[in-house]
Amino acid sequence: MRKYHFLIALLVVALDRVTKWTIAHRLSLHDSIPVIPGFFRIIHTENPGAAFGIFADSPSAWKVGLLIGFSIIALVIVSAMLWKSSHTLTSTGIGLSLILGGAIGNLWDRLVSRHVVDFLLFYVGHYQWPAFNVADSAIVVGAGLLVFEIVFAKSPSQQSA
Repeated sequence: MRKYHFLIALLVVALDRVTKWTIAHRLSLHDSIPVIPGFFRIIHTENPGAAFGIFADSPSAWKVGLLIGFSIIALVIVSAMLWKSSHTLTSTGIGLSLILGGAIGNLWDRLVSRHVVDFLLFYVGHYQWPAFNVADSAIVVGAGLLVFEIVFAKSPSQQSA
């Protein structure tokens, strides 16, 4: 089953690369396309910081190196956890696979261009969520699956009852 976990991660990386490439080559920086007026638009932004623009405005010369270092450490930890996970397709394995794929997708951007392309923007009036991408979405959904598993998992004593 491990191959399916790593296939999920590979699919996330592929979808992330294709969508970011498409946005970067078809939409000028800061241009946008309204999809659902007043709620959702596709926009081309470049985020030199972490997820959802955290540290984007930091002038530190160490910022990108630190983000790359943390990403590599996270990749090693998630890969090890995924390798050790059971040989069945579980929500934990799928969650880890999504996190792995998303982390690779964003790391790729940081290594190649020192920033991450974000393009999904949700907003209501003047209130908006920071722009994000497929990799960010996969990481959040994967983390959500892990939290769901932790909160709602039955203990061994509950399973036998």
